[in-house]
Amino acid sequence: MHAPAVDAAWYDAGTNERPEPAQSVLPRYWSSQQRRSPLSLLVVPPLRRCQTAVAKMTTSVPRPGPANLGPNAGLDEWLEEAKQCHYLPERAMKELCEKVKEILMEESNIQPVCTPVTVCGDIHGQFYDLLELFRVAGGMPGETNVQAPKSATAVITSEDIEPPTEITNPKLRKKLKSPGGGGDSGDAEGDEDGEEEQQGAVDVPAVNTVTSSQSAETRFVFLGDYVDRGYFSLEAFTLLMCLKAKYPDRIVLVRGNHESRQITQVYGFYEECQQKYGNASVWKACCHVFDFLVLAAIVDGELLCVHGGLSPEIRTIDQIRVVARAQEIPHEGAFCDLVWSDPDDIDTWAVSPRGAGWLFGDKVATEFNHVNGLKLIARAHQLVNEGYKYHFDESSVVTVWSAPNYCYRCGNVASIMTVDNDLAPKFSIFSAVPDDQRHVPASRRSPGDYFL
Repeated sequence: MHAPAVDAAWYDAGTNERPEPAQSVLPRYWSSQQRRSPLSLLVVPPLRRCQTAVAKMTTSVPRPGPANLGPNAGLDEWLEEAKQCHYLPERAMKELCEKVKEILMEESNIQPVCTPVTVCGDIHGQFYDLLELFRVAGGMPGETNVQAPKSATAVITSEDIEPPTEITNPKLRKKLKSPGGGGDSGDAEGDEDGEEEQQGAVDVPAVNTVTSSQSAETRFVFLGDYVDRGYFSLEAFTLLMCLKAKYPDRIVLVRGNHESRQITQVYGFYEECQQKYGNASVWKACCHVFDFLVLAAIVDGELLCVHGGLSPEIRTIDQIRVVARAQEIPHEGAFCDLVWSDPDDIDTWAVSPRGAGWLFGDKVATEFNHVNGLKLIARAHQLVNEGYKYHFDESSVVTVWSAPNYCYRCGNVASIMTVDNDLAPKFSIFSAVPDDQRHVPASRRSPGDYFL
């Protein structure tokens, strides 16, 4: 059973892009210049606003650029440079990729993780928001002097509000505070018109505002899509690899659909590596790391973490354990479905408009959880304006989204999900860092080049 190719409109915005294995993956109506410029998919803030932000920039904000390493620099020095948004020299980057690949080769397709755990959704090269994510979480592994978050932060539990079950109108913040206040729903898939209507900023709900303090035992599970679309895919993935190399038991890197040779050649990571190194060798080294990223993680045996969703070819989690993962993501089959599928308001299965993976419904998720003794499936892969979203009557699936103000234009908040030994999820909601707390690449595209 497999998903047939769909010759339909182009889907994007982190919710509906599709690869086309036998043809070009670019829209037919793009100009030749647009086809040559995958980074034109990135949105650039207006020049005047950028200039104002630079004028306000404090010296404590990491300034992007090449790393300045000594001849005997090792992992500790690489990590410190990565925290400053510095990309490593080509030789060091290849060595880092080899170190991480060796660690990943020892991990199973479904990596077991013990609580306490922080689950993180899509990052998409938004480096400064990744730093904010760690501040909200209480710091990176091994970090002792943790700064306070730059934006307002709220921790939401079931005692505060009912988790949002629909993608709601951003203006309905007050309704989110009352149980059952789902509000008006938008298009969960987010086509061009739907996303344009949702560009207004989403306020952080004013509940239990706190500064998180991380346990020394906290582990991080990242659900994939580390690269593409954002300005600093290379630096974001480098930071995560450095943390994985130094703290292998505290960082789990799950594979997303963007950890792929085909997709990264279209959505920016390939061109970014070309611009910064003058060749594709680092991109190739990163792609080899992609091939060994785990397919899923399981928290205390009861919470499954995966990038996309379920597959009609997989009934038990043991079937995930035997998938051959050390390869480019196939265009169909169980592996493809795990990184491409989405939950939807249906009973069983439907063809996905993405052209890869499937739409799966309430009955499928409930049965899968029952058969495998799971309480919840946590996944990413879809933009959610409120940062997280429960699906289905049984709340058997939750989407976690960790890229605030996605593509620097969507106005959404982001979340991370923390789980302690009671397996009761708590969501820390945060916004994008202010303009004066981030840098924008000098080589950014002009607004006229933006195309979605």
